[in-house]
Amino acid sequence: MPTSNSGRSGESRPEVQFDDMEQQRHAGLLGMWVFLLTELLLFGAIFASFAILRVRHGAVFAEAAGHLDLSLAAVNTALLLSSGLTMALAELSAGARLRRATIGWLQATMALGALFLAIKGFEWYSEFRHQLMPVLGLPFHYSSALAAPGEQPVAAVAELFFNLYFIATGLHAVHMLVGLGILAVMLALARRWRRPDRIDRQLRIAGLYWAFIDVVWIFIFTCFYLLRA
Repeated sequence: MPTSNSGRSGESRPEVQFDDMEQQRHAGLLGMWVFLLTELLLFGAIFASFAILRVRHGAVFAEAAGHLDLSLAAVNTALLLSSGLTMALAELSAGARLRRATIGWLQATMALGALFLAIKGFEWYSEFRHQLMPVLGLPFHYSSALAAPGEQPVAAVAELFFNLYFIATGLHAVHMLVGLGILAVMLALARRWRRPDRIDRQLRIAGLYWAFIDVVWIFIFTCFYLLRA
């Protein structure tokens, strides 16, 4: 009966519920895909709400987007896309059984992710200073040159925009923190390097999660920062 113990070659044997390592690998990846689909429903609801409100209040949403810092968001986009590259290189290094390269690329990915969160925190602080953070009962002040859309004040519509913005970016930041925690665990395992095949398998699963974080940010960047015309 197969066990999870390592064989003489240092390669792990499949768990008892799997026929071989390839089946176990596919099961792990499938489990992550199912999880990401549930997360997609969460972010999908936010983007769907944004799309509906953007159509109804296009002018106000476009003006409100102009209050966001596009340059910082562009830098963060470059950082996150770069982290996707370093994560892919970490996966390739683990697959080639290159311990030092795997550790190095994981550290680079974590550094880029931490820098992303630091810049995002600075951006949030700037928005807080300008009273554009209508969360947790904080004061919200918004001045506009636009006429009120119907009977609804412009500030109220702009508040909807910023509520969606902070919900989307806040959830994304939480997912990034979770991702950094996962990478920290993978880094600890890579330093020990006792079961390279297991590290390779788990890094591919972690890489899917990190890629999901990248894709979500691309949608956030496009919807909230670029659609200002």
